[in-house]
Amino acid sequence: MSSILILYYSRHGAVKQMAQYIARGVESVGDSEAKIRTVPSVSPNTEATEPAVPDSGAPYATLEDLKTCAGLALGSPTRFGNMAAPMKYFLDTASSLWLSGQLVNKPATVFSSTSSLHGGQETTLISMMLPLFHLGFILMGVPYTEADLNTTQTGGTPYGATHVAGTANKNPITEEEQRICFAQGKRLAEIVMKLQR
Repeated sequence: MSSILILYYSRHGAVKQMAQYIARGVESVGDSEAKIRTVPSVSPNTEATEPAVPDSGAPYATLEDLKTCAGLALGSPTRFGNMAAPMKYFLDTASSLWLSGQLVNKPATVFSSTSSLHGGQETTLISMMLPLFHLGFILMGVPYTEADLNTTQTGGTPYGATHVAGTANKNPITEEEQRICFAQGKRLAEIVMKLQR
């Protein structure tokens, strides 16, 4: 089995839902297993800490999860056109994996959610790609052979799956967005399988 890490941070739940659709795409490819993990929030209060195990949802990711994955799907909501601080904080702890080269040549992809259609989806995706390039991942997006990229009126980019949550963060993930997430997960798993031959 190829274990593919789906690592996300989600504040209002949309990115978490996207991670689940991507996981379905991963697991639609034989001998592929989706391993869903999240990262804890960060706080401006230097004394605040998160519990070692989250109260609900996916377990927190460890560097070992990154080290042992065959591929990675990385997701974050947009924060002023950038990835959220909790995801950046986690990636900043990966220096030992960078120094050892243990992530080199693993395929990776990114996904995001914004409040508005022009809320920085593509810049957020690119902000997540930058550390992945440094860590040696091989990055992939969603090709325009996915018909939904040509018709979506909400989220979806060739850089990766996206979702438009709305200013109240209540918009459901559309069927097109769901299919793009699924396709992205499936493509990631297929590329992992091809590289392992």
